[in-house]
Amino acid sequence: MNFGPLRQKRLSDDIVERLEAMILEGTLKAGERLPAERVLAEQFGVSRPSLREAIQKLATKGLLSSRQGGGTYVCENLGSTFSDPLMYLLESSVDAQRDLLEFRHTLEGSCAYYAALRATDVDRRRLSEAFERLQDCYGRAGEVTRAEEGVADANFHLAIAEASHNAVLLHTIRGLFDLLKRNVVTNIGGMYALRGETRGMLNAQHRALYEAIIEGRAEDARSLSNQHIDYVQEVLADVVQQEAREQRAQRRQGL
Repeated sequence: MNFGPLRQKRLSDDIVERLEAMILEGTLKAGERLPAERVLAEQFGVSRPSLREAIQKLATKGLLSSRQGGGTYVCENLGSTFSDPLMYLLESSVDAQRDLLEFRHTLEGSCAYYAALRATDVDRRRLSEAFERLQDCYGRAGEVTRAEEGVADANFHLAIAEASHNAVLLHTIRGLFDLLKRNVVTNIGGMYALRGETRGMLNAQHRALYEAIIEGRAEDARSLSNQHIDYVQEVLADVVQQEAREQRAQRRQGL
């Protein structure tokens, strides 16, 4: 029986595997620029020709791209779940907003559970930084913009996804990041207007979720994440009902 000789692995293939792993785990993010060729070759301990060969292979796969003016970047559209036209439809539809919250209920509960189980010291530090930025927004009521608060809120949930160490969950959340951010911005305007206690409630819910993850209480983290989304769903349902009442009243006035 003749098995034939084994094909020796090329050094560039090892570099490809390393860079692919960094993209998959989220170390290299969509749109991020790679270090200069010389620096990257030194960090990997490889020759620049081998590095160039690896980068070309990743470019062929659609993972890296070169831009005018120099530099190699992780492709911008990597992990983009929704196109801009679809984003608009999802933002403008009440039913789609409800569907997104249902989706977040399932997704973010799992992220919180695994983050509590798997978060490293680095993850906990990054999560603490994101939580502090969100706290700063809550502490500047009347000064902070809805957009700024939306970014801080979305980044907090993204930090939880990163701490879950689940590549599928992380990239799903990242792909939804713009939609998640806009969803928060859209939601908080109506929620704050309808219920005066909403800001305090959201603050308390985020704090409880943060503490459960930091303390490694996985089941509590999942439950608290679900309770947070349940509360948002409840308030938004009231917002929709209130808007419907006001529209009916305006129509009657016009009769």
